[in-house]
Amino acid sequence: MTFIKTHPARLYAVVVAALALVAHYIPELPSALVLGLVAAVLGTGEAVQRAEDAKTATAGEGVRLDEHQDQGDAEGAAE
Repeated sequence: MTFIKTHPARLYAVVVAALALVAHYIPELPSALVLGLVAAVLGTGEAVQRAEDAKTATAGEGVRLDEHQDQGDAEGAAE
């Protein structure tokens, strides 16, 4: 479970690649099943994106995003 929380995008990419290979090498799969899997994959992609966004937001807490803007303003005023 820790691996899933740490690397959701990597796991998602492997699962999507495996599904693509299965769909390619087993052409007799019903199209309704394939379309259902595509819909599920898209929904899972949204969940993975939210998990990655949450990790990014947590990592960025306490860091000023405009940290270098102050330096640029001081240099511009000196010229």
